[in-house]
Amino acid sequence: MSMRHLPLLAVLVAGCAVGPKYRPEAPIPASTRVGADGGGSARAFFDSLAAAREADTAGDTLAAAGKALAPRKLVADSLADLGWLDILRDSTLVGLVQTALRQNRDLQVAVGRIREFRALVGVARAPLFPSVTVNGSAATNQVAIGSFPPTSYNALRATADLAWELDFWGRIRQGVRAAQADVAEQEATERSVLLSLVSDVASEYLQLLEFDQERAIAERTLASRQATLALARQRFAQGVISELDVRQFEAQVAVPAATLAQAERLRAQSEHRLNFLLGEVPMPVTRGGSLAAAVTALAVPDSLPATLLERRPDVEAAERAYAAATARIGVAEASRLPTISITASYGTQSPNTNGLFTAGAEVYQLLGGVSIPLFTGGRLINGTRVARARADQSRAQYEQTVLGALREASDALVAVRTARDEVAAQQTQAQALRRALALAELRYRTGVASYVEVLDAQRSLFDAELALSRAQLQQLTGAVQLYKSLGGSWRVAATR
Repeated sequence: MSMRHLPLLAVLVAGCAVGPKYRPEAPIPASTRVGADGGGSARAFFDSLAAAREADTAGDTLAAAGKALAPRKLVADSLADLGWLDILRDSTLVGLVQTALRQNRDLQVAVGRIREFRALVGVARAPLFPSVTVNGSAATNQVAIGSFPPTSYNALRATADLAWELDFWGRIRQGVRAAQADVAEQEATERSVLLSLVSDVASEYLQLLEFDQERAIAERTLASRQATLALARQRFAQGVISELDVRQFEAQVAVPAATLAQAERLRAQSEHRLNFLLGEVPMPVTRGGSLAAAVTALAVPDSLPATLLERRPDVEAAERAYAAATARIGVAEASRLPTISITASYGTQSPNTNGLFTAGAEVYQLLGGVSIPLFTGGRLINGTRVARARADQSRAQYEQTVLGALREASDALVAVRTARDEVAAQQTQAQALRRALALAELRYRTGVASYVEVLDAQRSLFDAELALSRAQLQQLTGAVQLYKSLGGSWRVAATR
């Protein structure tokens, strides 16, 4: 074999790869949608609650903070890393997310893994090219041939050696494809870590705002009940009511006070969890907007095209893992076929240093070899079976990941829609109870009603306002989970 034949041989080698061709099917039909029909006949009822509240002159204290923000219409769009945060209209949250992206240690670990697997692609690709090494040796030899006396000689040798395994069956190329798929899987995993980080920061921040809102409710309720208690003491001093009334009002003052202490503790713990996500030591966290304002500005569709799920990083990672496993079937199958290799050596050899690198000291060698595996005790054929079994597992895991993505997205859409309806109902209840408390207090001051009416109205309103605050949090965290389940964002278009 002459050196001029090597390029032609390399061209022929490129077309002889073995192993299955990777042709993944579309995981989700284009017509599939996630989400429900929006509530059916109940939808009109929940919409009527909002209309009734708007017409009520009493107004809603908790919702008033968000009325200045008109809701935005959300439609499906391609992945935009942080664009979805615009729907919450909180620049403080955006700043916290950017801090987390810079400092979170889990994300840094994921980025380091990508660098590792990119380097492994280079390791897998290296055998495609000839390896060239420079070798030097010094030897003292004695040779005995037949009846001739032994002959001694020294040999100094310096050569450049080439070794090249021709990838005739595509074993190396399939290994490169597998390594490239591994890199893509790690990149998708890194995006999954980023996605989880952003959603966790947003959820914890919203939880923090909810604790702030609970604290405000408790403070407002505490002030109201203290005023009622002061009035009761005054009336007791005048002999209008009994001591029992006063003691009942004193007991009711303790309820929001206990809630206030609990909110303080939970708020501090939420700040510490958020600090951990940000990669910081425990410290106070600044806040921007309000929970009520974010709820008012939020508008999520009841259904979305399921094809959005294809951009989920866990779906992409599972698909790339399946691709890598398929490529490794080709690696295993090619290992059972003959190996064709070329080795060459060129240099100089002389018994002493003076003779090195002279015309008469030139040495060279060119070899072409074939290695055929005949018997390996079943190692190679079982290696192929292992590769095929792993590919089957990867395909099943890929399909399971897609089904799980469909379930999570559907659950998230239902959660957002039902939380929105719950908020509407809780707002109506809180507004009615707020008005009822005002009437009960008026009746009590004028002596028309007893203290029992005031106590019932206070308890009911306090519970309703706390329930409304938690329902608002559930609606917003549901939107965050929907963002996470879709693997990205929606385009935010202002409605007119």
